[in-house]
Amino acid sequence: MKALEAVKVSVASLPVIDIGGLNSADPADRQAVGAALRAACIDKGFFYIKNHGVPEDLMQDVFAEAAAFFALPAEQKAEVDKSKSKANRGYEAMQGQTLEPGAPPDLKEGYYIGPEHAPDDPRVLAGMFNHGANQWPPQLPNFGPVMLRYLDVMMGLSATMMRGMALSLDLPENYFDGFNKDAMATVRLLHYPPQSPQGDPTQKGAGAHTDFGGLTILRQGEIGGLQVWDQNSGNWIHAEPLPGTYVVNLGDMIARWTNDRYRSTVHRVVNASGKERYSVPFFYGGNYSFEVKCIPTCLAPGEQPKYPPVTVDQHMREMYKRTYK
Repeated sequence: MKALEAVKVSVASLPVIDIGGLNSADPADRQAVGAALRAACIDKGFFYIKNHGVPEDLMQDVFAEAAAFFALPAEQKAEVDKSKSKANRGYEAMQGQTLEPGAPPDLKEGYYIGPEHAPDDPRVLAGMFNHGANQWPPQLPNFGPVMLRYLDVMMGLSATMMRGMALSLDLPENYFDGFNKDAMATVRLLHYPPQSPQGDPTQKGAGAHTDFGGLTILRQGEIGGLQVWDQNSGNWIHAEPLPGTYVVNLGDMIARWTNDRYRSTVHRVVNASGKERYSVPFFYGGNYSFEVKCIPTCLAPGEQPKYPPVTVDQHMREMYKRTYK
């Protein structure tokens, strides 16, 4: 699988940032985290975070429920297929998405979960993208409660991270408050079967892509497979699982906001471990009514914005069209 191989690098190539200082009463502590985030965002746009405050037992429950769901018979998983949801919630079958244009479909299956919206919610009535109710597998009574608890915790962490992002750009800490209000996000459970060495060398667990939204906060299981494109070396590098940490990367909206000063970095998943791989990315998309436009202070003298203003809703609709035929 030479085409799918990646370089082993030291963890120092992807920094581990202690974000505990973002909750400090001392502005200097918060600014120090902002400076560390700025360096990571300008470099590869990928980094680990620790001291994030997510309870480890909750994380273990999420992985246990995910594994239990993916072990269900195909006909039971199909009962909650996301094709039955107007809000893109529920099960996504194996090879249901093609992230890399021109490549075979991805060797993964998944499950989409988001904030609960009642049928009479104004955003649902307005037809706002991805807004609606979740689907829950009836065979697993703890699945829904665990996932909604996790979603709530991660929403809080994402808002904290956006404060850190503001500080990293030398902006007021509350700069992204409008984006954070009534925010949308997706918990996505993913299962990657092992890839055969004799398989198609162009097929990946997840094809090379950038993420759509604001921040991606990924918790990996014990099995690696995430590979990050390093523009400086021209190589794929491994982002190995580190116990107790999350991998964070920037999505396309952050790149738009910063006129590409901050990178939305290409990455992929190749599960060459010979084992089942599970991961749980959290995609933070913010308020879908919010308009994303270039931050003026991110422009060099005489530089023009590369991207026109766009609402989060418009942006996400376009991104989904690209990967789901």
